[in-house]
This record gives sequence, structure tokens and C-alpha cells, in this order.
Amino acid sequence: MSNFLKRALTGAVFVVIMLGGIFYSYWSLAILFFIIAMLGLNEFYSLLEFAKYKPQRGVGIAVGAIMFLLFVFRYELFGDLIFALMIPFIVSIFFVELYRDEPNPFVNIALTLVGIFYIVLPFALWVNYLCPYATTHNKYVDQLIDSFLPNSNYNPKIVLGYFFILWTNDTGAYLTGMSIGKRKLWERVSPKKTWEGFFGGVILSIAVAYLISRYFKELSPLLWMIMGLLISVFGTFGDLVESLFKRSIDVKESGGLLPGHGGILDRFDGVLLSTPIVLTFVQIAEFVSNMVNG
Repeated sequence: MSNFLKRALTGAVFVVIMLGGIFYSYWSLAILFFIIAMLGLNEFYSLLEFAKYKPQRGVGIAVGAIMFLLFVFRYELFGDLIFALMIPFIVSIFFVELYRDEPNPFVNIALTLVGIFYIVLPFALWVNYLCPYATTHNKYVDQLIDSFLPNSNYNPKIVLGYFFILWTNDTGAYLTGMSIGKRKLWERVSPKKTWEGFFGGVILSIAVAYLISRYFKELSPLLWMIMGLLISVFGTFGDLVESLFKRSIDVKESGGLLPGHGGILDRFDGVLLSTPIVLTFVQIAEFVSNMVNG
């Protein structure tokens, strides 16, 4: 099978799984994002080990999984107590290092924590934002029942729009860069990226964001377009940061899980840095709108 066909087939399966998992229910999204986060975190630690670092792979994955699940069940069981519950698990990484006979304990602890916050937190933030209990005032029993009903009090339009725009940006940047790209965007980190490709992705993303606003009314057209700009800018930064990581340890791809596309980090690099920025913007916009509208 040619590399083009392999990429096309993998890409098609990838899109179907992503859209199906996001659209079906809150729980399918939570499961999908949990799997992606754990695979990505394991891949991150593997890259570090390839570079001769010694992160706490097992402990880091366990703490990352617990942190993600705390966000999943926050509104059902924990509320704001979630932040207090996370502290002992984060602190445990420091304790575990006492029992490891490895050099550079500071670096080991830091890299273990970086993986959790860099990989797991963005997907946990989506789960937290989209949780159907965030905007319902039903009693506890009703919430528990609703949690097993697909699409009950769950609106996937914001996250669907986010991924549509992110994929549009990647496609627009690639096509524009390939056709007219000349001026290097950040040659030291990613020699193939160009300013023309960057602006092509931005323009197409904003245009698609406007089209999305015609059907997804959760945000105004202006807010969708600002969101498109943020996704383009910070998604590109995410791509560049992951390229910087790979270049620093002399690897071309973060993994081989997705034939023709590399690893999990290669496919979700734009998500990791753009998600916190985009969700901060969306929640501030919603807060201001609620204040204005009483």
C-alpha cells in the first residue's frame, strides 16, 4: 500500500472515530479523550526515555489517569473538592522519587509532571467544560440517571466546531504552504512551515468559523471567528513546540500508532496548547454574556 493510501485510510478512520466519539454522548467523548490522553502520555514518556531521561512512567500514567477521572466525575461526586483531591496524587510523584536510584531527581520529577499537565490536562479540560451537569440544576438522582443517557444535557457543538476549525487550519496551512510558501516561519524548529502557509491556515480557519456560526448558535459569529484565530495561532504554536521536542532528540515522529501519520502527539500537537487558550476565551465570553444578560 502506498504511503498516500495509508495516510488517507488512517485519516478517514481517525476522523470517523473522533466525530463519532464526540457526537454520540458525553461518556463516549470522555472514554475517547481518556484513551487519547493515556496513549499520548505514554508516548511522551517513551520519547523522554529514548533521550535517556528517567521519568516515572508508571506513576505518571497512574496519576494522569486519576486526574482525568476526577474531572470526569467532578459534577457528580466531587465538585470543587476535585482540586484538593488532586494534590496528594501530584505530591506522590515527589515521594516516589525518594525510592528510585536514578540520577537527576529534579529533572525526573519535573518531566513526569510536565507530561501530565502538557498531555492530560487539555483533554481533561474539555471533559470538564462539556460535562452535562455544569449547566443543570437537577437533583443528584436525576443527574446520575442522565449520565447514562446519550446526549442528555450534553451539547457537543463547541468541541465539534473546535476540531473542524483545527483540521481546517492544518489543511489550509499545508495546501497554501505547498503551493506558494517561500518565507520560512520558524526554520530552526520546522523547516517546511512558511508564513504563507500560516496565514493561509488563519484565513481559511476564520472563514470556516464564520460558516460554523451559521449552524452552531452557541457563540456569535464574531466569537466563533475570534476562536478560529486563536485555534490557528496557538494550534501552530503547539505544532512548533512538538517539533522542537522531536528535533531536540533527533526523531522524526513521536510514534507509529497511526500509520502514515506518526503518533498520538503528532496528530494532537495543536490541541495541547490551543485547548487551554480557547476554553479560557469561551468561558470568559460566556461569563460576560451571562453578566450582561442578567
